[in-house]
Amino acid sequence: MTIGFLSLYFVPFQIAEPQTVIIRSGASLDRIGKDLAERQVIKSALLFKAMTRFQGKALTLQAGEYQFIGAFSMYDVARRLGEGDVVLHSLSLVEGQTRSQFLNQLKAMDFLDGDIDNAFGEGWLLPDTYRFERGTQRQFVFNIMNAAMVAFLEDAWDRRADGLPFGSPEEALVLASIVEKETAIAEERGLVASVFINRLNKNMRLQSDPTIVYGLTNGEGALGRPIRKSEIRRPHSHNTYVIKGLPPTPIGYPGRASILAVLNPLDSPYYYFVADGSGGHVFAETLAEHNLNVRKWRANR
Repeated sequence: MTIGFLSLYFVPFQIAEPQTVIIRSGASLDRIGKDLAERQVIKSALLFKAMTRFQGKALTLQAGEYQFIGAFSMYDVARRLGEGDVVLHSLSLVEGQTRSQFLNQLKAMDFLDGDIDNAFGEGWLLPDTYRFERGTQRQFVFNIMNAAMVAFLEDAWDRRADGLPFGSPEEALVLASIVEKETAIAEERGLVASVFINRLNKNMRLQSDPTIVYGLTNGEGALGRPIRKSEIRRPHSHNTYVIKGLPPTPIGYPGRASILAVLNPLDSPYYYFVADGSGGHVFAETLAEHNLNVRKWRANR
């Protein structure tokens, strides 16, 4: 090889469009070079192979998914593969999702591998956006999200207010999941939490519609229609119009804000709330005031 030809190894080439290359585990240097050349990431598979081997990088190129765009020399490409600078895919667990919904989401993620042996209990993953490389095991995803929830909940529990009407982090998680389902408005979480805290302190039933829906759908998601009066009276483990206190499990994955809202609730006089017709809620201290708010809501539907 001439010196001029060898120098091409260090000359940047412009890659105008994003090029994705997947390096399989155990792939030979020859195969890697051909794959990179086919995607027009490098100009010469032969030179890439020779110089990478000469520089001692042949045994250090790491498997994974790589993306290239912009100016790259073959040396830059080899260095990226050597450092394992792989593509990371974003995966979001949304506040309020149920375990069943998230399981279906993960099964459809084609960059993940493997089955799920332990999906943990309902509510025990922390909603957030995570980043994983191609080939990550689905069980590993669950393990990471569960560890994040356990760590956050333990820390939040240690900083909880005094006198809460429940005695464990697990119960706090249950109530937080109900708050999460009741409102999507950040400014309301504290008030919604205060209503449920006040009701628990008075030994009143929580009477939360999302708990009915969870029981009716077995945690599959939205009901798709209004709750029937007969369903409000129908006993099941999560129907807080029937049972007193908290249901046995969360009804979805609560986010950080909802967990903090129930562990450090606002001090409010409210025991009731109903939708206000504009996406939020109106709160009331007495049943008479609440009934009036309900009539107003129904009149505006």
